[in-house]
Amino acid sequence: MLLTYLIATPFLAALFIALLPASRTRLIEKVIALACGIELGLGLLLIPHVLETGKVQASSLFAVDALGSFLMLIISLVGFFVSLYSIGYLRAEVAKGIIGPRRVRQYFILFELFLFAMYLAVGTVNPVVMWIAIEATTLATAFLISFYNKPSATEAAWKYLLLNSLGLLLGLLGTLMFLALPEEKSGMLSWNELLTLAPSMHPLAVKIAFIFVLVGYGTKIGLAPLHSWLPDAHSKAPSPISALLSGVLLNVAFFAVLRFKEVADGALLDTFTSQLLIFFGVFSIVVAALIIFIQKNYKRLLAYSSIEHMGILALGFGFGGIGIFGALLHMLYHALAKSLLFLLAGNIFLKYSTTKLKNISGVGKALPLSGVLFFGGFLMITGFPPFGIFTSKLLILSAGTGQFMVLVGVILFLLALVFFGFFTHVNRIFFGPLPEGMHPGEANLFTQVPVLLLAALIIVLSWHFPETLDTLIRAAASGFLQK
Repeated sequence: MLLTYLIATPFLAALFIALLPASRTRLIEKVIALACGIELGLGLLLIPHVLETGKVQASSLFAVDALGSFLMLIISLVGFFVSLYSIGYLRAEVAKGIIGPRRVRQYFILFELFLFAMYLAVGTVNPVVMWIAIEATTLATAFLISFYNKPSATEAAWKYLLLNSLGLLLGLLGTLMFLALPEEKSGMLSWNELLTLAPSMHPLAVKIAFIFVLVGYGTKIGLAPLHSWLPDAHSKAPSPISALLSGVLLNVAFFAVLRFKEVADGALLDTFTSQLLIFFGVFSIVVAALIIFIQKNYKRLLAYSSIEHMGILALGFGFGGIGIFGALLHMLYHALAKSLLFLLAGNIFLKYSTTKLKNISGVGKALPLSGVLFFGGFLMITGFPPFGIFTSKLLILSAGTGQFMVLVGVILFLLALVFFGFFTHVNRIFFGPLPEGMHPGEANLFTQVPVLLLAALIIVLSWHFPETLDTLIRAAASGFLQK
């Protein structure tokens, strides 16, 4: 029942908010905070049940194993902090006269439907239902990307909608090919049934199907060269939504690729899927490392950082072995750190009313809390020790030192370029002079407390990793290796 409640909670919250008058903004905020708090609690309660039984089954259509539970945790954890921050962010926007109560209600309805679609994608055992759920995230977030109704935001939303829909159409084709490949089948197949029947699939057909899946869902992940929608969408969406897009949605799309990778590996018994992931991973890091130097918008800067980290994830799963554990660890750390940075970017936007790097300086003075945390977030996301991403990167790269020593050396050079390019921008906006007439101060309490708690959580997890969470990640990694 825990899984059923977890999936149903955001949908019921969205429905309840839709029935409320737009003027009841404070009640809507309370519903959002309560719903996301319940989701986080259910996500945490799900973990011991999964570790005890190996899988939590809600029905023939919905179940989660260790990998699914881990993704559920990431969604609920980031969703909780982003929901609290959204309250303060939208209050500041309303105070400035940028939006009104009706837009606030619309935002929170779409916010909860976005979470519902992601829980549904991870919680189902049916590949087609998963595809439908991920397509639903596209529809919900397209309206959130165009939330401000500016021409540039509308253009970014259409670009996001068209490219992702086209990509997911290819993903659907690959999905249907996988479902049609088993010689003996009855009805709609689940992931476990596909894994069982994988040895009977024709190897060449499996390779073609997986290419369609990787290209299709890879568009949603933002792997280069399929990434062109991502910087535009992240830079135009409200900052809390950018945090969910980068911190959670990209991981959910990656989850879909991993499910099909398990099936393909069971059928091929070779390194075909791993080689593809390594190729796209390296290409993504190269693109991010080169383009990050010329960015003129700090939200686009963070978006290209996300492309880099999706490439690192692809390398981890491509290298295999300890790299899989490192990639899952990286998935968690990146989700938290990138969400933190986008929320802090929201505080910068509320203060400066611009996302252009050339118009921003003195952030450390203008925003005493957010400025310091943003600089710390930069160190976190670039893998500066002793933060957790340093550990996850180390594990991933160590997995490739056997067969891919030269490639690992190239990747280290590219990561150094990313650090240097990122630092160049952060140094300018943090240490520059405070603009004339600007007074130091944060927007409100709700834009400060969530980012402070999120930063504290990242620091704690970097130094002390809970045994239960470690066991969950190891179970997800070992299950992935065994299939």
